[in-house]
Amino acid sequence: MDMLWSGWGDPARATPLPDTVIGLLRDLLGVKPRAADPVELAEIAVPEGQLEPAAHQALAAAVGGQEYVRTDAETRIRHTRGKSTPDLLRIREGEVDDVPAAVLLPAGHEEVLAVLRACAELGLPVVPFGGGTSVVGGLAPERRGAFVALDLRRMDGLLDLDPVSRTATLQPGLRAPQAEALLAEHGFTLGHFPQSYEWASIGGFAATRSSGQASAGYGRFDEMVLALTLATPEGTVDTGRAPRSAAGPDLRQLVLGSEGAFGVITSVTVRVRPVPQTRVYEGWRFASFDEGAAALRRLAQDGPRPTVLRLSDETETLIGLAQPDAIGSSEAPTPAGCTAIAGYEGTEEDVSYRREGAAAVLRECGGTPLGAEPGERWAHGRYSAPYLRDSLLDAGAFAETLETATFWSRVPGLYTAVREALTTTLTESGTPPLVMCHISHVYENGASLYFTVVSAQGDNPVAHWTRAKHAANEAILAAGGTITHHHGVGTDHRDWYVREAGPLAVDALRAVKRTLDPDGLLNPGVLLPLED
Repeated sequence: MDMLWSGWGDPARATPLPDTVIGLLRDLLGVKPRAADPVELAEIAVPEGQLEPAAHQALAAAVGGQEYVRTDAETRIRHTRGKSTPDLLRIREGEVDDVPAAVLLPAGHEEVLAVLRACAELGLPVVPFGGGTSVVGGLAPERRGAFVALDLRRMDGLLDLDPVSRTATLQPGLRAPQAEALLAEHGFTLGHFPQSYEWASIGGFAATRSSGQASAGYGRFDEMVLALTLATPEGTVDTGRAPRSAAGPDLRQLVLGSEGAFGVITSVTVRVRPVPQTRVYEGWRFASFDEGAAALRRLAQDGPRPTVLRLSDETETLIGLAQPDAIGSSEAPTPAGCTAIAGYEGTEEDVSYRREGAAAVLRECGGTPLGAEPGERWAHGRYSAPYLRDSLLDAGAFAETLETATFWSRVPGLYTAVREALTTTLTESGTPPLVMCHISHVYENGASLYFTVVSAQGDNPVAHWTRAKHAANEAILAAGGTITHHHGVGTDHRDWYVREAGPLAVDALRAVKRTLDPDGLLNPGVLLPLED
């Protein structure tokens, strides 16, 4: 199934907001109903004839047939941009000025190489496309004429499973639920469950250095990757032949997070673990965000560490965003203070040990147990927030997210700086926001902060958000945070990433791109600014 072209995920799962929530949006934020309904897919006109017949033939030869070069309007629209709120607002208005000229569907590594060689000869830019879930402009290259989208969905196999070493080699177009199902047949799991889990692809996880909601126990995706293969216009790069190596710099890290700017990831070898015997999720309450953050830090640094560990601030707890399926329901508990979710996965013995030890730490730090219901509600609804975002857009509200990370000592200052930047900028634009935040991933030395912003759309919601997003980005860098923790760089974060990395590092990355992609055809303008 393809994702909804004008929103997130499965159209059958979209649900309107309860009247109570619509009333709250109206009274608290001044949200008004939309003036007009979004355009219909069939109403959108796309430019035709962007590919010359000779180019079409060359690309068809590269992917094994005409049927794997799609130029129909619907397929091209479905491969236009990603799923950020500005992306959705634009597509709902019928804006497709950056639609790809064609969508190519290669079946394997050699066909990807053939496509890249053909595109180099044609001077045709290429945008790798996995699940289409980017929220930072990762699928919106800076255009200099026509470009093609390289959809990897046909590359969706489990190539190898080594139960002794506990490794699996997966193709990039494999969506996360398919990967889990294939691994489960052999008794293993990847343990990578980001909010985009139901739609995102293995290649996308690697290309963006994704982090799943169970990262406290399983680690980030880039920590799972042991080897990968990269197809480039200049040939193939194979990295990783042992779990660790001292054979020079680790080139895996050069490819991880490269977002298609250096090449197309065609296979990934990852660490896998046995399917857990049991899973337990529970809720805790803390009087304040600072108190809860201190408790999470204790567990992250000294253990025992849960598999899932997250903390909502006071506003997010009040609204109930930690349990999105329950928003607007009278059944949804709304305790004062901040809600933390702790989850445990593994053997019965291991889960019991970690749960008991973590509970002692959480109590010592001021936590009050809320039982299993908040944790189970979170687990049940943890992939629902993007659907809630669509419902808010339908109701005339604006909703978007951003995330960052920093060291523990800087978390309070970063939290305050970003909240103030968002609140001040959007209020000055005439759309005062509701700003919510949670700690989504924890490490021994720091944590990530994930912000959700809701406001009225105003007269120009994309322009309003652009100003607010820029202010938040400036606040992140000034407060010592990283410009992105797991969403990636894309085009939205690129200019701040360049400042974060520094000019010499950027020059080094440009040298890599010139070596692997000398004509600059791979995802141009994504990750790195275009060269003159």
